[in-house]
Amino acid sequence: MPIPQQPILSPFLDFIKFEKRYSAHTYRAYADDLSSFFSFVQAQFEVSQPSEITPGMIRSWMASLTLIKVQPRSINRKISSLKSFFRYCLIQGQITTNPTKTLQVLKTKKRLPSYVEQDQMETLLKETIFPDDFGGRGDHLILSLLYHTGIRVSELVGLKSSQIDYARSQLKVLGKGNKERIIPLQTELTEKIKEYVQEKAALFPEAIFPNLLLTTKQKPPTARQVYDTVKKYLSLVTTAEKKSPHVLRHSFATHLTGNGAELNAVKELLGHSSLAPTHVYTNNNI
Repeated sequence: MPIPQQPILSPFLDFIKFEKRYSAHTYRAYADDLSSFFSFVQAQFEVSQPSEITPGMIRSWMASLTLIKVQPRSINRKISSLKSFFRYCLIQGQITTNPTKTLQVLKTKKRLPSYVEQDQMETLLKETIFPDDFGGRGDHLILSLLYHTGIRVSELVGLKSSQIDYARSQLKVLGKGNKERIIPLQTELTEKIKEYVQEKAALFPEAIFPNLLLTTKQKPPTARQVYDTVKKYLSLVTTAEKKSPHVLRHSFATHLTGNGAELNAVKELLGHSSLAPTHVYTNNNI
């Protein structure tokens, strides 16, 4: 769905993009949610201004989503988008009453994060599984970084060689909202990164991208390529339904907490803003 051209949405979308610095994925989700909502109220109630929106209109929209089998978790995300938008409108003086103030989120089933067992990850990261060439070593490094650091796929594909501190064996990550965090690296992983960078420099001395990871076409891997790589190799060791980069992030956190890591430390490593999303990994171990 294209980003809407409605003037009422543009200031808010600019705000979350340039001031809040939300990721492109989050920006798109907000834009799509708000576009869907305003298309609905324009068609059903012939209103188009934030000041004309009532709680009843929002509930009608929620009911219409339920009728087409949109999951409660997805509806709650859309409600969150609306709440953020109308809070912004209230602060800007565009409305005097927030129509989302009394809205209740829908009940959802609690889901535990999917993860791969620790012994399966140890089996997977044996180098004999990967081709003995630059592409294979790149694939191994992708899975090693995702699992041993817990970084997000967006953080991985944007990772620069300059973010590696070899002397301290640590990685500097720029996460959501441009928040910076430091993640320690295992000595063995630091050495693997160093060897990979040296091989990359020898193979592609004219490479123009500063990214740590490059494909054999001398370009940084896309998020889709990373997803396909992870799915390919996880299929060798697990029959779990989900085989995505985020599963490796969940595995990283689950194994840390299971081995006695302090919850606050795991929170900082993951880049969470509160303990609530981190605490779920203790349930995985239980």
